[in-house]
Amino acid sequence: MRVVLYGATGRVGTRILRELLTRGHDVLAASRERNGFVGQEHVMIALDDLSDVNRTTETIRGTNAVISAYGPPQSDTDELVAVTKRLVEAVGRSGVARFLMVGGAGTLEMSPGLSLVDSGHLPPEWTQIAKSHVKALEVLKSCSIDWTCLCPAAYLDPGERTGHFRLGKDNLVTNEKGESRISMEDYAIAMVDELERPQHRRQRFSVGY
Repeated sequence: MRVVLYGATGRVGTRILRELLTRGHDVLAASRERNGFVGQEHVMIALDDLSDVNRTTETIRGTNAVISAYGPPQSDTDELVAVTKRLVEAVGRSGVARFLMVGGAGTLEMSPGLSLVDSGHLPPEWTQIAKSHVKALEVLKSCSIDWTCLCPAAYLDPGERTGHFRLGKDNLVTNEKGESRISMEDYAIAMVDELERPQHRRQRFSVGY
């Protein structure tokens, strides 16, 4: 499969890139600059800062799927919303079959009807990006393309690739102690699993231990 990956040099994006390559996919890594990329087999590089929907449309045209691990600047987290709108439009224009996106744990429900971002349990420094993820999810829900949004556990950190995790739907996945964690490596497995064997078309779902 030929996959376009945005945010391939980020913390989550590098793990998704590695997982895609491990499984034999050809990746077009799209970035605002070439810095951070090391020449790898089955990886092509395209320069695209996601500021122009026409350029993005041409970047992704002819591929099988687009995965966005884009992270907005801390000074303007709502850029995530604008970028999501442009990506959705570009996917629709280009005819690419699927769009998958890294979501935010803050959008998930701790209990029916109560999201993490509205619960008061989210650290203040995470609140703004969580609210931006809520808005970006609404963009997806209102569009007509074939999208999927995978939201991680509350704590998403570098770690081991175990292959053992649980999936949820709109709920925050927690263990028996009430902890909500997932390694970036296992998150990447869940993302590429969904790419290869779609189970959540036009849906948000979650992952955690």
